[in-house]
Amino acid sequence: MVNTENDLLVVVSGVRKKIVVVIGALGVALGAFGAHALKGQLEASGNLDVWKTAVFYHLIHAVVLLVITFSLNNFNKLSWFCFVIGITFFSGSLYLLALYQLTYLGPVTPVGGLFLIGGWLSLFRS
Repeated sequence: MVNTENDLLVVVSGVRKKIVVVIGALGVALGAFGAHALKGQLEASGNLDVWKTAVFYHLIHAVVLLVITFSLNNFNKLSWFCFVIGITFFSGSLYLLALYQLTYLGPVTPVGGLFLIGGWLSLFRS
């Protein structure tokens, strides 16, 4: 007898793992890109610190995602989704702000921060 529920959980778990791996690799790549290829542009525009902040929060929360994803005993979906959305909104808006000075993205950054805070607070449920 095939247990399709367990098969589905394995597929979903595999997708989550791939997402976390991509998020982590992207954080390292963007950090290196900002430190080397984009350094002159970011310094000229005065946005090097903005880029560094985006990378810092990106990587810190990528590690948290890694722990949550590979925690087989007690996977917390709410925290996981809050962290993914938080990284995307918070760091993503800062990356775009640093590169293109898209000031209209300013309000997106605190929304991402709220998702990151929500991710931490929802860990109480674990």
